[in-house]
Parts: sequence; structure tokens; C-alpha cells
Amino acid sequence: MNLNKKVIIVDDHVLFAQSLKGLVNSYQNYEVVEVFKNGSELVAYFEANKKRPDLVLLDIKMPVLSGLETMHWLHQHHPDQKVLTLTMEDDEYTILSMVNYGCRGYLLKDIDPEEFLYALETVLESGYYFTGEPERIRLHQATPNAIKDITARELDFIKLACTEMTYKQVAEQMNLSPKTIDGYRESLFHKLSLKSRVGLVLYAFKHQLVKV
Repeated sequence: MNLNKKVIIVDDHVLFAQSLKGLVNSYQNYEVVEVFKNGSELVAYFEANKKRPDLVLLDIKMPVLSGLETMHWLHQHHPDQKVLTLTMEDDEYTILSMVNYGCRGYLLKDIDPEEFLYALETVLESGYYFTGEPERIRLHQATPNAIKDITARELDFIKLACTEMTYKQVAEQMNLSPKTIDGYRESLFHKLSLKSRVGLVLYAFKHQLVKV
């Protein structure tokens, strides 16, 4: 019986996709079963096949059906599918949208091969991965004391930060000044050893402070 972890790559850059396929196949117990050029091809595959891959590696910027549109479709039709985003950019709001649709994290395409393997294993075994040292460390450690220190209002802030609202809109929703919202953000970054909103969102999902 083939117990290899099945991976599908979705990326419109053929040379990169084939190189990535070779890298994944070089890892023990991993196998790339399909490579698609856009999200539409992935959707067609899912509609025609009952077997699901263990992991989808998904580019964001693609023709026909973008990574974000593909993630939205997967969220609606296959919400349990594990997806890891690969991108050249780290646009915060796009990544937040991907995470809200169930994406388990993101990697920059210049990632080191050893870290890439660690990311695959982490997503498959424990759920989430984020490019960035402090976030990566905190996402994979249980932190009951840090979570216990989060105040009720900070939790309200986290829930709104996990949406696509801007910080200004969050302030309006909470009837607070932007300066107070900045204070909540910086306090949480300090408590949880995080450096970005995306890291905060992934942390919240990982520790079930907010449900996807």
C-alpha cells in the first residue's frame, strides 16, 4: 500500500511548478499526484474524483480562477481540505482572506527547502504554518498563560481582526479610537510574541480563539 502523502500543486508558472514537484517528490513519503495551471483545473479535478489529496499547494495570482477564488470554492465545497499558499508577495489583506476561507498558512516562494519540508509536515500534522520566525514558533506551541492573559476586549478585537476589516473599521465597530485599537494590537503582539496581523489571525485559529 502506498502511504505517501498526496500533494497537488496549482501554479501557472510551469517551470516553478515542475521544480516544486521535483522538490516535493524528493522528500521521503511525499508524492505529487497532479500539477495544475489554475484553480479551474483543480475544481474540475475535485468534481471528477472522489479521492482527495492530503495537501494542496496553491498559488495566489493565477489566470482563469485565482488562488483566492479557488480557496473560496474549496471553503464552500471541501472545507476540510488542507491548503498551503505559495506566493511571491505577502499582501496582508489577500492572505487574511485566504486564511478566512480555510487556508492553513502561507510561504514565500524563496523559502529554503528544509523549511519548506518543515512547513508541509507542520500543516499536515498540527494545522498551521506561517512564514516568519516569531509567528512560526508561537503557532506551534501551546501557550495557556498567554491566552489566559488576553482580556475580553482584546478578544473582541481579535475576532474583528480576523475579518477583512481595516483597523479603522475595527475601531468604528468597537466604538473606540484608532489609537486605542493600536494599543490592543501592540499589546497582543507583545503578549503572543507576534509581529503581524496575519500571524495574529493564524494564532487565533490555531488556538481556537476564533473558528474558521
